[in-house]
Amino acid sequence: MTKPDRAWDIYRRLLAFAKPYRPLLLVALAGMVVEAAAGGAFTKLMEPVVNETFIRQESGLRSWLPLIIVGLFVLRGIAGYVSDMGMAHAGRGISRDLRVKVLDKYLRLPGARFDSEPVPSMLVRLGSDSDQVAQAAVDAMKVMLQQSFQVIASLIVMLWTSWQVTIAILIMAPPLAWVMDRVGKRYRKISHRIQESGSQLMQSADQALSNQQEVKVYGAQEVEMHRYAAQADHHRRLSVKVESTRSLSSAMVQLMGSVGLALLLFFAGREAAAGRLSAGGFVALMIAMMAIIPALRQLTNVQNMLQRGVASAERLFDVLDADDEPDGGTRPLDRATGVVEFDGVTARYPGQETPALADVSFTARPGTVTAIVGRSGSGKTSLIKLIPRFYEPEAGQIRLDGHPLDEYRLSDLRRNIALVGQQVMLFDGSVAANIAYGELRERTPEALAAAIRGANAMEFVEKLPEGAQTGIGSKGGKLSGGQRQRLAIARAMLKDAPILILDEATAALDAESERLVQDALEHLMPNRTTLVIAHRLATIEHADQVLVMDEGRIVERGTHAELIAADGLYAHLHRMQFREAT
Repeated sequence: MTKPDRAWDIYRRLLAFAKPYRPLLLVALAGMVVEAAAGGAFTKLMEPVVNETFIRQESGLRSWLPLIIVGLFVLRGIAGYVSDMGMAHAGRGISRDLRVKVLDKYLRLPGARFDSEPVPSMLVRLGSDSDQVAQAAVDAMKVMLQQSFQVIASLIVMLWTSWQVTIAILIMAPPLAWVMDRVGKRYRKISHRIQESGSQLMQSADQALSNQQEVKVYGAQEVEMHRYAAQADHHRRLSVKVESTRSLSSAMVQLMGSVGLALLLFFAGREAAAGRLSAGGFVALMIAMMAIIPALRQLTNVQNMLQRGVASAERLFDVLDADDEPDGGTRPLDRATGVVEFDGVTARYPGQETPALADVSFTARPGTVTAIVGRSGSGKTSLIKLIPRFYEPEAGQIRLDGHPLDEYRLSDLRRNIALVGQQVMLFDGSVAANIAYGELRERTPEALAAAIRGANAMEFVEKLPEGAQTGIGSKGGKLSGGQRQRLAIARAMLKDAPILILDEATAALDAESERLVQDALEHLMPNRTTLVIAHRLATIEHADQVLVMDEGRIVERGTHAELIAADGLYAHLHRMQFREAT
């Protein structure tokens, strides 16, 4: 498929999003036709204005002409307003629909997508790309239709006034079409690169601003500014190329327009000398010609808007066309018993030669705590991400209550899992809204209060200005790390899922906060299948089984006492931490 064909296919697919707004677009189209007709009528009216007012000086029609002109402009203004508002509502509606659809799609993509595409790039697609698409779908169409109708109306006036002169001038059409085709090809070449450059700019700024403390402490301001300035300069050069193309094409249109005017003067003069063209007819031809030139200029300029919109649409369709998380399970699952079995599981991240997990086998049972420990990069987090099926294993099988995970619907499986991580996910809302989150919104106020108390969070929640209804700021910024962690535990308590996953839930806390959080976890863990990734080994001494991982494999397993007695990797890690603590 050639690139122009592909661009047309993308645009045609984009226009499908305009179907819900078809009535608005039809009203806008009617407004454009009326607006162009009124403009053409005014241009043709210049012929009797000149002939009757200044040459024949007949007073009958002359007294009505001003009123007719005012009426035409009132009609044109109303029609223009109707078309502008119809197109604006449709364009912004399409932009809104795409934003919602793309975000919904992102939330249904597998975890590997979030490893390969940074969040700032996703935000560019949801932000500027969606706006550019609205411009391509509707705003560009509006300009093209309005100016095309203007050109058609002016050509009708010219043909009506003197078809001989008009046909002679139309010899300029082929070179004009060639210029517009060349402009379109150049825009298509640059537009996609500009969108990618904008995404890289946002990603670079996000990294520098999100890690501003490290940037300052390590004196990396100059490094980050140099990186950002280089990317900004690249973006500037691409933008200048677009403006250069737009300006050159506009200048070419104006040059050809001036040649057209010269031809008009030449042929109109001959027609006037032959008695076939009046002075009023010449003025009408001149005004129509002058109306065509800026309309053609805008039609060339709209290529920028259109091609950037098509490039943005291609980026959005790349997301919409991606495969969802596999979810073909049909086995019903209300509340699981909680027996989790790994049987020879191997997992690998896309593009990685070394597997993240290799031949992992173990069983975690209800009412027990399975601790997973090991050096950084040993595969601990990769292991627990397989249980909610954020990733799929390459080989082996994971079973829940004796059945493979992929036999269950994703929503049912995840409803049976509660997750408390080191990085707590909180939103800019109230304490209550962050605990009773998602499917938990229907829980009773009594259950909510019990969860807050059980998580040792009531001691600070009741001191807040509005209690559980107090806002906590973006990402819980108004709370301390320990307070945020206890809200996450309260959320897990409210969910009351049979499987509990704790991913280094106390690793980043001070001693007092860790004590409170650890006490809250002891309220949460009984009667569940609990899997704990632990950095501080002292917190998992009472675990029913400890899995020691290294390079993606389970190299030791047993209780804390058994592993200390075995004097292997676990004992070595324990001694290292004991020396650090003293």
